[in-house]
Amino acid sequence: MVKSKLELLLLHALPLDGAMWAEQMELLPGAAYAPTLYSFGDRIESWAEKALALTTARRLVIVGCSVGGSCALEVAALAPDRVAALVLIGTKAWRRLDPVYHASALETLREKGLEAAWQEFWKPLFAKKASPRTIEAAKRITMRQPLEDVARGITVFHTRPSRDDVLSSFQGPVVVVTGAEDVAPGLETSRKQAKMAHQGRLHVLPDCGHYVPMEQPEAINSIIRQVLETA
Repeated sequence: MVKSKLELLLLHALPLDGAMWAEQMELLPGAAYAPTLYSFGDRIESWAEKALALTTARRLVIVGCSVGGSCALEVAALAPDRVAALVLIGTKAWRRLDPVYHASALETLREKGLEAAWQEFWKPLFAKKASPRTIEAAKRITMRQPLEDVARGITVFHTRPSRDDVLSSFQGPVVVVTGAEDVAPGLETSRKQAKMAHQGRLHVLPDCGHYVPMEQPEAINSIIRQVLETA
């Protein structure tokens, strides 16, 4: 039986945009999508619905980093019959309500600005040995985002539903990827999530933090290629 056409959907982390996937777009030439999600609404369900609408194939491999991984789980909840495999990078399926931290993050962003928020929340998520060039590239992507778009992303992250149910019921491969130095969500959570999935696998990348596609593009590209070959 000939497999139907496959497409690749790449979903970005905060406070970046679709450009964080520059090194992954050619993994499936002409059939890869890396949308910027902020304009898709203030709920992750809306992000998932609109990201899914960009695609046309009946079979998708979805790769998400951080809140993008949460969005990937939401797509799988929305259209499980179309999702061939999930690659979840630095993703936490379970969400703990923390309205104080949510409000504090928005206050920092709006009162101190995007530069201060970058320094406090996101730059520390890179590995200690991350290339300064990589960190600077991520900062450039961040600083070109409208402040209210990033604020919307923060709200989407903090109000997303827990999706342990999707993770545990999804029948396809779930590849969980974490940098060894990623504290959000961290190795222990990533290990538990890989065990929770029916076809879960865990990859731990040394000398890597939260933003795997930018910090270790060759390593994540090898993982995604394997998924594409077997999907």
